[in-house]
Amino acid sequence: MDVARLTSSLVQIRSENPPGNTADIVAFIGEFLDALGVKSRIVSNPGGRDNLVTTEPDPRLLLCGHVDVVPAIPDDWRHDPYSGEIGDGYVWGRGATDMKGGCAALLTAYRDLIEEGIDPKVQLAFVCDEETGGEYGIRSLLAQDLLKPRECLIAEPTPALSPGIGQKGLYRINLSFRGQPGHSSLYPIVGKSAVMAAFDLIGYLRELHAHPFPPGKDLQPLITQSARVFRDVFGIEGGEEILTRLMFNPGRIEGGEKANIVAEQCRMDLDIRVPWGCSLEDLRRGIAEHAPDATIREMDVAEPTLTPLDARIVRAVCQEVERVYGMPAVPFLQWAASDAKYLRDEGFAVVEYGPGEVPTLHAVDERVSVRQLEMAVDVYRGVIRGYSG
Repeated sequence: MDVARLTSSLVQIRSENPPGNTADIVAFIGEFLDALGVKSRIVSNPGGRDNLVTTEPDPRLLLCGHVDVVPAIPDDWRHDPYSGEIGDGYVWGRGATDMKGGCAALLTAYRDLIEEGIDPKVQLAFVCDEETGGEYGIRSLLAQDLLKPRECLIAEPTPALSPGIGQKGLYRINLSFRGQPGHSSLYPIVGKSAVMAAFDLIGYLRELHAHPFPPGKDLQPLITQSARVFRDVFGIEGGEEILTRLMFNPGRIEGGEKANIVAEQCRMDLDIRVPWGCSLEDLRRGIAEHAPDATIREMDVAEPTLTPLDARIVRAVCQEVERVYGMPAVPFLQWAASDAKYLRDEGFAVVEYGPGEVPTLHAVDERVSVRQLEMAVDVYRGVIRGYSG
């Protein structure tokens, strides 16, 4: 089975999150590895949220991918999102880019080396729950100390020449504001609006966003380089601002009772992306000071992370990218977050590199090109070979 057909097979195994059941796709991967004579262990969680790890006795590199995907509504898709259709040079379907294509490329590279007579000195980990915070996936495996190598390659989709070596921090919170109700004809002299308290906090965050946080002279060249990747590959302007400013989104707000009552309650889900140079503790304190009557529940918290350019795994991936593509690798920093943040927080050196049509990620007509899959396999073979010698 070549990498395109393997990707197609994985796409056809439904693993939407929610609900997050990955039992079938993990069992499929386990059977694939069994056929190679590779021992693995399934780590189960409630609701079929299964993970798989191999049990190589002396692994030197961790290869990781998540097998859960966001849901898809078939309307407007060119091909059924769970058909795994291969056509026009692509594998189509939900998860083809994020990131069953990457998982298939890892498995194919691993199999190829075994068939060459090489003993890959790597541990494979295929995890659930990345799309909803990793509690039952990577975080569970870390808590159980099941991931042995301290260097890691995650097959998340990236630009072909640009391994991801760092990510902004994350502060995702839920706030419940309480006000003092009264008749709206007397407000704001009488009463205290929970809705306006939420908007006061948004005003504070707008002030924070208005000013960049100095990243330091060592990081500035990488930020400038990353901004070029944003522009040239993703078509996103303002990359330096994205990476050096606090970005925030009040993604959901619910509050008030009716138009003529001063709002007694308001709830807000707030997603904040934290740049290098911004203190997470200062941010926590500032939010608490500007929302003194709110109950704050932290949903996901991570400092900005970075794997140094001179780390072995960064050098290894860049070397193989340059060999395969015949052009210099351009490592970059990412504006979003993934399982990499949990691994880096535990001291792992992590690089993200994988195949995918990134603009189709989580979108209608998600797909991955067959050529990208094949090139990723070539890169992965080189990296694994280097760690197995």
